[in-house]
Amino acid sequence: MPKRLRVLAGDCTVTFSGDRQRTQRGRVVVLIKPDDTTLVHDADGYQPVEWLTRPDSVTVEGDGDAFTVTARDGGSTLRVVAEEATAARALPVTEAGTPVGTCPDCGGPLVRTGGDVVCGGCAERWGLPAGATVTEGTCEDCGLPRIRVERGEVFRLCLDPGCESLADAVTERFDRVWDCPDCGADLRVRTAPGRVYLGCEEYPDCETTFSVPSGTVVDDCPCGLPVFETPTGRRCLDGTCDRWETATDGGRPRL
Repeated sequence: MPKRLRVLAGDCTVTFSGDRQRTQRGRVVVLIKPDDTTLVHDADGYQPVEWLTRPDSVTVEGDGDAFTVTARDGGSTLRVVAEEATAARALPVTEAGTPVGTCPDCGGPLVRTGGDVVCGGCAERWGLPAGATVTEGTCEDCGLPRIRVERGEVFRLCLDPGCESLADAVTERFDRVWDCPDCGADLRVRTAPGRVYLGCEEYPDCETTFSVPSGTVVDDCPCGLPVFETPTGRRCLDGTCDRWETATDGGRPRL
């Protein structure tokens, strides 16, 4: 479910004790953010008159006529006592991001924020592979947006990895395609949380591994591994290999 922003207002006595000692009185608004950061604002402008960022604990006591807010963090305490309350509400809030579609389960808006897609209705969250973009199409099976991601070639998959897995797609295309440069055995597609990589099938006797970068295979390196076109330029699958650079001039074959 969406997180909550608590808003309280009234004629309050505001006391801060800790690295500074101060008591103030006035008609103020108290905001308690979803991460428990507590801000006290008056009519005088942008800055809060008192605050405590991400405290260890926040408690709210009282009824509609009066309330007490106590936020504690280590040796610091922010205490707001309302002599007369004028408002006390808990408002649902969600992350803001770029709209990318509609949730097929609840009909809420789907937004991209950072490396995730989040539903503003039911708060469901889906992680995006590094470098992925959300496309305009939707999955025929579940109705979620489709994504475009490059891992050796371009894959167009459902946002939900349980519906269409990037690891499965990369495995189907690139499992056993290349040989291990150290022992000659097949390189197998392996997975770890948040990434796909190639590892020698003779592990643990051979511990050779290579992360599969965001990009597409465009050439062969003299070392026998593929060359990838990535957002930062062309590179061998083996990030430590210099044979591609010595065989080319700025990514172009030498004449």
